[in-house]
Amino acid sequence: MSLLKELRKLIPDEERVTANETVIEHHSRDLTYHRPHPPDVVVYPLDKEEVSRVLRFADSNRIPVVPFGAGSSLEGHVIPVRGGISLDLTRMNRILEIRPEDFVARVQPGVTRHQLNQALSSYGLFFPVDPGADATIGGMAATNASGTNAVRYGAMRDQVLGLEVVLADGTILRTGGLSVKSSAGYNLTGLFVGSEGTLGVFTEIIVRVYGIPESTVAARAVFPDIESAGRAAVALIGSGMTVGRVELVDGGTIRAVNRFKGTDYTESPTLFLEFSGSRTAVEQDVELAGDIVRSEGCEAFVFERDSEARAKLWEARHHAALALMAMAPGKKLMTTDVCVPISELPEALRAARQIIEAHGLDGFILGHVGDGNYHAGFALDPDDPRDIERAEKVNAEIVRYALQRGGTCTGEHGVGLGKIKFLEEEHGRSVSLMRAIKRTLDPNGVLNPGKVLVLS
Repeated sequence: MSLLKELRKLIPDEERVTANETVIEHHSRDLTYHRPHPPDVVVYPLDKEEVSRVLRFADSNRIPVVPFGAGSSLEGHVIPVRGGISLDLTRMNRILEIRPEDFVARVQPGVTRHQLNQALSSYGLFFPVDPGADATIGGMAATNASGTNAVRYGAMRDQVLGLEVVLADGTILRTGGLSVKSSAGYNLTGLFVGSEGTLGVFTEIIVRVYGIPESTVAARAVFPDIESAGRAAVALIGSGMTVGRVELVDGGTIRAVNRFKGTDYTESPTLFLEFSGSRTAVEQDVELAGDIVRSEGCEAFVFERDSEARAKLWEARHHAALALMAMAPGKKLMTTDVCVPISELPEALRAARQIIEAHGLDGFILGHVGDGNYHAGFALDPDDPRDIERAEKVNAEIVRYALQRGGTCTGEHGVGLGKIKFLEEEHGRSVSLMRAIKRTLDPNGVLNPGKVLVLS
């Protein structure tokens, strides 16, 4: 059987069903060290019916299907490790409905967060989940992404009200709805969000949206060491103020950002902060925040009200990963994303730094520390087994430190390929129930095989 020919019978468009070498290569990798593997064919569906036809065919013939969005994942989710079909959903990129009075929007999975926010802005609304990359809403829902705004608004699971999902056998079903809450039946929406393309393919997502705050102020607080920055983050969260973002960037990362962006930020551990709400409340919060961070040893507290200055500050934070990659040409990033209870954060940051240094790695630490989520990472040579082994040891020690303190192996990146071995350590017997759910919804194992779970 020629897979390409058979798929072109289902979707008779050579541009949208292709084995072009460049397209195949693009769909073989993500942004990290995980080893690439090419799909056999890339398919670009335009609607749920095409998705259903492709899945029904693939399930009948035991052909793997890997959903693909922006390709910005960090744990190998989109790599088709067993070949088959890369199902690229980026052409399903229509905003189907905006209901400003209900504060919801209905979108196709290929809509990006920037695209959605641009459409929402004319209504005085915005979508808050901000993982840094201009990811697709479908990909963000699949990995339960969060990002810089999570401390105030939560992750994708908190934003998704309903889904249209195509199951492995081609069945199209809907979960949830337009209302902000429901007590009817099992929460299937919550089950599918974060399932990383292993239980179904999203063809429509209903998300919550929010009013743009009256006033927003961004700030930088510079510290002598990473532990004092962590203590300040805990104190800010415990103060009761409406802080919207609490981001930590270590000195080495600031140095990389300065070189990459041409900025001149002080090259010391820094908290990037944002406050939003009514003008009076924001002014009070900024003043209180200044007092709090200074009590924890802050050496400089600088805030910005101007929108362009705020954008520049957050651009520096969002480009941290690109800056670090630019410092190590030819290498790839390994980045963990553990999350710990907020009270454990300062000691966890100290421990991460000690673990990295004990193994002789030049690593970095940054993260969304307002909710206990931090990233430790390092550049490595993906073709050097010793380099990978050393980095994996560091990664494992940091993950296990978090698990021992009631944390998680992944706060936002997802399991993918890189965190499979830690899932059982974190969830124990619950993993057997996860396997049972996977077998029920995908009995032939065609949906993103090799990710999240090892099926015994």
